[in-house]
Amino acid sequence: MKAQRRFVAQREGDSGPRPRYALEMPSNSPLRIHYHRDFDGMVSAAVLAAVLKELHGEQATWESVNYHQRDDWDNFASGTRFAIVDFHFHPRAEYWFDHHPTTFLTPELRAAFTPNEKWAWDESSPSCPPMILSHAEKHWGYTTPERFQEMAYWSNVIDAAQFVDVEQALFGDDAALRISRCLAVAPAPDWTDQLVGAMTVGTLEEVAARSDVESAWQRAARNRDKALEHFPPTVISVEDNVLLYDASSNRIRRERFAAFFHHPDIHYSVGVIPTRAGFHVTTGVNPWNPPAEGEVHIGEIMEGYGGGGHRTVGGANPPSLDDAMRVAREVAAVLRKAQRAAASKTS
Repeated sequence: MKAQRRFVAQREGDSGPRPRYALEMPSNSPLRIHYHRDFDGMVSAAVLAAVLKELHGEQATWESVNYHQRDDWDNFASGTRFAIVDFHFHPRAEYWFDHHPTTFLTPELRAAFTPNEKWAWDESSPSCPPMILSHAEKHWGYTTPERFQEMAYWSNVIDAAQFVDVEQALFGDDAALRISRCLAVAPAPDWTDQLVGAMTVGTLEEVAARSDVESAWQRAARNRDKALEHFPPTVISVEDNVLLYDASSNRIRRERFAAFFHHPDIHYSVGVIPTRAGFHVTTGVNPWNPPAEGEVHIGEIMEGYGGGGHRTVGGANPPSLDDAMRVAREVAAVLRKAQRAAASKTS
């Protein structure tokens, strides 16, 4: 069925013009849930799909979304009926849930957002699944099963780095941690879609027990050990409790928490890593040794480079390795300046 073009009327209380692309789709079109391709996003997609099926008989499908798709955000998923979870706000999304403070790409999009029964945003939430479940309970009368409560708990731990210590983050073998770690060695681009489907009907233990997940986890664990071994030579500098590293070479393995494993006294790490599309600048606070004062909002800093994130973690995808290294050095300089300023206040 072709989309019937009907532009959404301005909601009461909205300010500013409605986006020119606020187009609704017929209610009988299939719904596709777009999710960020990490543990938090996958659980978010599984939760929303399961809730909509149970309460409304909605037979949704799902597909991951990533930062490069923001380049033509106005026309994202044009002509389809869709939802977005754990990713940027889009006014054509029938359902939208996110917790990132940098979710609105333009002031126009921020003005288009009004909380309602199908849209919710809570930047104070450590991850996205708990807010979806809370919203479903409050607005749709949903009763959250124990397996989704467990997934929401682990989403908070993983996405907000609420691990007990760096050893749990690196070597923990709980089902959620095995699933999260194996995502780094996904055997195919659509593999996470398969895992989302498994999460809609199974427990974390059942998903982790899949042979493909077990195989990927074993491979990821070996890569982790190599990454910890490879990390020290990548360090460019450690100044003012800020570590800068270059892990852009495809010949080395990478590990998110390697900097804090080898340098537990630092407050921040800034590094360059490769991606399938180019290079990524990743920045984060040491969860086990955060700065006592002078903490800056990393997500807002990275937003200035076309990326985003949270107060304590963020990233950006510059167009080249030279640009990525420049951005990494500039971000490290900002963090070091903040650390020096904080130190001068206490001296």
